[in-house]
Amino acid sequence: MLKERTELNIDDLTIWDDAKEMIAKARAEGISTAWDRLKAQTPHCTFCELGTTCRNCTMGPCRISSKPGAKMRLGVCGADEHVIVARNFGRFVAGGAAGHSDHGRDLIEVLEAILDCHTQDYAIRDEAKLIRIAAELGVATEGRPLAEVARELMDICYADFGSRKAGLAFLCRVPQKRREKWDALGITPRGVDREIAEMMHRTHMGCDNDAPNTMLHAARTALADGWGGSMIGTELSDVIFGTPTPRRSTTNLATIKKDMVNILVHGHNPVVSEMILAAARDAELIKRAQELGASGINVVGLCCTGNELLMRQGIPMAGNHLMTELAIITGAVEAIVVDYQCIMPSLVQISHCYHTKFFDTANKARFAGAIHYDIHPHNALALSKEMVATAVEGFARRDPARVNIPGEPVDIMTGFSNEAVISALGGSLTPLIDAIKAGSIRGAVGIVGCNNPKFQQDSMNVGLAKELIKKDILVIVTGCVTTAAGKAGLLVPEGAEMAGPGLQAVCKALGIPPVLHYGSCVDNSRILQLCAALANELGVDISDLPVGASSPEWYSEKAAAIGLYAVASGIYTHLGHPPHILGSSIVTNLAVSGLEELVGASFVIEPDPVKAAELFDARISMKRLALGLSA
Repeated sequence: MLKERTELNIDDLTIWDDAKEMIAKARAEGISTAWDRLKAQTPHCTFCELGTTCRNCTMGPCRISSKPGAKMRLGVCGADEHVIVARNFGRFVAGGAAGHSDHGRDLIEVLEAILDCHTQDYAIRDEAKLIRIAAELGVATEGRPLAEVARELMDICYADFGSRKAGLAFLCRVPQKRREKWDALGITPRGVDREIAEMMHRTHMGCDNDAPNTMLHAARTALADGWGGSMIGTELSDVIFGTPTPRRSTTNLATIKKDMVNILVHGHNPVVSEMILAAARDAELIKRAQELGASGINVVGLCCTGNELLMRQGIPMAGNHLMTELAIITGAVEAIVVDYQCIMPSLVQISHCYHTKFFDTANKARFAGAIHYDIHPHNALALSKEMVATAVEGFARRDPARVNIPGEPVDIMTGFSNEAVISALGGSLTPLIDAIKAGSIRGAVGIVGCNNPKFQQDSMNVGLAKELIKKDILVIVTGCVTTAAGKAGLLVPEGAEMAGPGLQAVCKALGIPPVLHYGSCVDNSRILQLCAALANELGVDISDLPVGASSPEWYSEKAAAIGLYAVASGIYTHLGHPPHILGSSIVTNLAVSGLEELVGASFVIEPDPVKAAELFDARISMKRLALGLSA
């Protein structure tokens, strides 16, 4: 639960024993972690927490107070607290939308390199999916060469980032009732880059000075991410690397092996991590590792790039966001290879405390003190082999006296793409709809996103998931929640014992967990697609479904964009703590109530997992009754 800390009691920081052991080791070795740095930053600036600071021009910076008698009621330009908070939140969402959507653009560029024969390292692994989504987007596929179809699909995806279209290509998946709402509000997303650029323009001094209007464009920007950049990223990752299917793996710090060369892959995009894995399977490199005394090469995932490999390759997960520093502190990591997003700069500093080599691989994500490899489709495997070779040689430099790998690996089941779920249901969504109608599954909630050191690590993520499944509410997880749910025993079929009787019966009949792993954070677009498919099947809007979304321990701009595109798509969305908007009553009221009237959903803020589950329970009961089902 979110609370002030006067001292850092390790038991207050995390619910996990492996994390506690590594935090204690860090303290003993004099290494600072995120929790230590949070304490040094506390108390935070009240103006910043409320969102009432503005640095958008050099007439300021300005700080606004709406308290009676306050001198600073307006910024130098005359902007009030509502305008400033809306500006700040709009830019925050634009940053998140840019991150996930740029991920999607990178996948288009890899597809282009494949089609132009500029790479031999990547290939189209799921030809059937490429044909299927191309046809869905209006591409003629019958009797045409795969390369022609793929190139036309590529052009459509590129066009979704531009400024000349009235709507994104994947809006063909959106229920008509939802499209009509967006059109009426003027928030139908047109182009990813267009909406982000327009948000930056709107929030320049002298432009949009109407807070609700700014917030509506923030919603449009977020929708361009969810139904554009992120959806493209997910779909093309499946095409290039394979569509996930259910498989078993393991999680926690014990996936790092004492007798092996350990390489951590961290970030969000599988373009680099897939090549690191391929290099780690090279026979010559494995032989060299064995010559140095290792039994082999062990690639282990962190955060979302780990989720990508977990979903498709079954590669184990060492941990989520707040485990990234602790993984290095085991002393058994030869290298950490990163791409971009959610990578703390502290990882470079902590790597230097050990024999660990830190490699960055993207010009858009350089880290001072790192070893840089400029990865592109044409050189990805060759450079990955160089990094893996360096890691292998590093095994001989490991200090055994500093190695401490806590605990034992925990079994998990992963790989639940929409295609895999539909296949398990016999080829259609009908059995799922029947289970919802019967009340065996009363509804579903996607729990997504991050860790934040302001919370006891994973207490909200795990607590909410456990409370929901007790109520026969199916839980879908992505991103950093994955590791939390896995360590809690929720990502295996045996976890159904913790569910209510209805959900438990469904899980046992299908041999699935009560919590389904749906991928990385960009793969929240899978959840959007599933909701849209259910709504289309039933002839209703997404906002009519008994579904919800949550990001209990969120921290990033991307999480704000995800939350807003969920709400704007009609999905009731819970956050464990508020964004920096409380300085404006207009913006706050719009977020937690006003959006309900406009888009059929809103945000709710609740730091207690039991109370949050009760809110979802009430919401799902209300939606079920409106559909003519029992509560």
